[in-house]
Amino acid sequence: MADPRFFDRAGPFPLAQLAERCGAEVAKAADGQMPIHDVAPLDKAGDGAISFLDNKKYVEAFTQSRASACIVHPSMAPRAPDGMALLVTPDPYRAYAMVAQVFYPEVALEAGVAAGAHVDPSARLGEGVRVEAGAFIGAQAEIGAGSLIGPNAVIGRGVVLGGACVIGANASVSHAILGERVRVYPGVRIGQDGFGFAMGPKGHLKVPQLGRVVIGNDVEIGANATIDRGAGPDTVIGAGTKIDNLVQIAHNVQIGRNCVIVSQVGISGSTRIDDFVVIAGQAGITGHLHIGAGARIAGQSGVMRDIEAGGTVGGSPAVPMTEWLRQSAILGQMARKKGR
Repeated sequence: MADPRFFDRAGPFPLAQLAERCGAEVAKAADGQMPIHDVAPLDKAGDGAISFLDNKKYVEAFTQSRASACIVHPSMAPRAPDGMALLVTPDPYRAYAMVAQVFYPEVALEAGVAAGAHVDPSARLGEGVRVEAGAFIGAQAEIGAGSLIGPNAVIGRGVVLGGACVIGANASVSHAILGERVRVYPGVRIGQDGFGFAMGPKGHLKVPQLGRVVIGNDVEIGANATIDRGAGPDTVIGAGTKIDNLVQIAHNVQIGRNCVIVSQVGISGSTRIDDFVVIAGQAGITGHLHIGAGARIAGQSGVMRDIEAGGTVGGSPAVPMTEWLRQSAILGQMARKKGR
């Protein structure tokens, strides 16, 4: 159960209403008017709680769960314990996310500028904006309606935020245009200089970084991630892309729509990543590459060549997944033989 010191719970809600909200079907034997009070994990849920099963590793926990209701795939419905009501759907995890949002909706903002915040007179704040204590909003910045600027956050001169954006505590945003519903977590740095130098025996001469960061709608950027502005072209993050904590995105990188980039990934300058690419944790991508749509990059991979659309790679240097698995198997065999 969520700690009430940190999370405000709504409800209860009838099971049928939850089913309607998440697009699931109430199993025939279940009472659609059953009141549901909260969401909870399978092993913690009790009377009045709803849980979900999305991973077969947790089937045993499902069969022993005391939850009043559970969201399951149709194939798992026969394994339910007696008396458990079911919401049946092909995508239980997504349905659970919708149900959890019903119980724990976003807290409504209290519009206004807190004492101790600084808003330049030339900045424009939309209706319902909240600016927390210690925040700084620079000249000619534009903050979209319903946005939240967290404590000690810095919004630089001329930055534009769309509606319903959230800028976390101590984050900084400069030289950037953000779409709507962009969520920037604490400590993020957006729009600082890219790492550009004309190197030579007389020293390394800084190249002015004259581009921007352009971020589409519904992007999330995890805590302490960094996104450098472009050197001339813009750095671009496509709509719906989700970026985890501690990710580094260099200047001129272009990332498509609905990509997933996991923690500690580093992407070097001028690399182009198409839509729906997944990059697992600690992978590194060298500069000026093209990663095709739907490609998948395994954790800790070192990508040094272009990846075709739909390709799956792993290892360092990264190679097609089947080749990487074969290499790993051969290396293991060699190590075992040497040990004998």
